Amino acid sequence: MKSLLIMRHAKSSWKDTDIPDFDRPLNKRGKADAPTVGHLLKDRELIPQRILCSTATRARQTVDGLLETSGYAGEVVYLESFYMAECITYLESLRLLSDDLERVMIVGHNPGLETLLQLLTGKVEALPTAALAYLSLPISHWSELRPDTEAELVEFWIPREFSHNDEKPAEEHHKKKAAEKDKKSKK
Repeated sequence: MKSLLIMRHAKSSWKDTDIPDFDRPLNKRGKADAPTVGHLLKDRELIPQRILCSTATRARQTVDGLLETSGYAGEVVYLESFYMAECITYLESLRLLSDDLERVMIVGHNPGLETLLQLLTGKVEALPTAALAYLSLPISHWSELRPDTEAELVEFWIPREFSHNDEKPAEEHHKKKAAEKDKKSKK
C-alpha cells in the first residue's frame, strides 16, 4: 500500500495586478495556513518521504510554510510541469517514483488536483486553498498507479476549519457538508 497526500497551495494574493499569475505570493491567510498544515502533518504522524511541488511562487511558499512546522527533512522536488497541470501530469510524475517511497505529498493547483482527487476516490470534493487530502492507494508499486485506481479518502482537512490541535477527519467534514447542503435545499 502506498499513501498520497494531495495539497492545493495556500491562499495567494491578488493585491498587485501587475504580478504575473506564476509569481503571485501567498497572502496573510496563506502564510498562516501553510504552517498550520505542517503542524497537522507532524501531529498526525503523516510526514511524507518526498514532496513534489509546482514551481509557482505560491506553491513554493506553501511548502516553505510546511517545512517550518512539520519537521520534514526530506527532498522537495520542484516540477515546472505541475504549474496549472492536468491530473494526468500528476499521475505520470507519481508513476515514476521509486518504490522505496511509501508516502508522498504533491502540492499544486486546481483544477488538476480536484480532478485527480475525484478520479482516484470517485468523490466530487472541492479542494480549497491549503486543503489536504490523505489517500490510501491499493498499489505496491508507484508504476501501478492508473486513472482507474480506486483509492480510499482516509481524511480531509481544510485549515480554516481546524487548529493544529483540533483536526476534523474526513467523515466529520462530509457530514458537515451534507448538513449544509440539506439546509440550503430546505430554504
